[in-house]
Amino acid sequence: MDQKDTEMNEKGVSSSTSGVVVQVREKKGPLRAAIPYMPFPVAVICLFLNTFVPGLGTFVSAFTVLCGARTDLPDRHMCCVFWLNIAAAFIQIVTAVVMVGWIMSIFWGMDMVILAISEGR
Repeated sequence: MDQKDTEMNEKGVSSSTSGVVVQVREKKGPLRAAIPYMPFPVAVICLFLNTFVPGLGTFVSAFTVLCGARTDLPDRHMCCVFWLNIAAAFIQIVTAVVMVGWIMSIFWGMDMVILAISEGR
């Protein structure tokens, strides 16, 4: 039995007795990583705005970056992150005509709420 477990582990397949821990990390693009960690009520308001006026909630969230909201881009300057959020809002507004921007806007708002919940505010 021990030899069989060893053979499986050498081939890259883990058995239940080997204790292998797998960690999954999400890789975010610059626009997605620029979404700020906001307080929960503000994130819900931005989701509501994004649902009915595509890009408006994303535009409002850009100003929370200037107010000190944390993002997943700690190495970028606050103004750069602000303009990334403005660019995301602009993309949502322009592409809302073909429904892509509206759907993107709703998902963006949902991400804001998820980030607010994970932050624990």
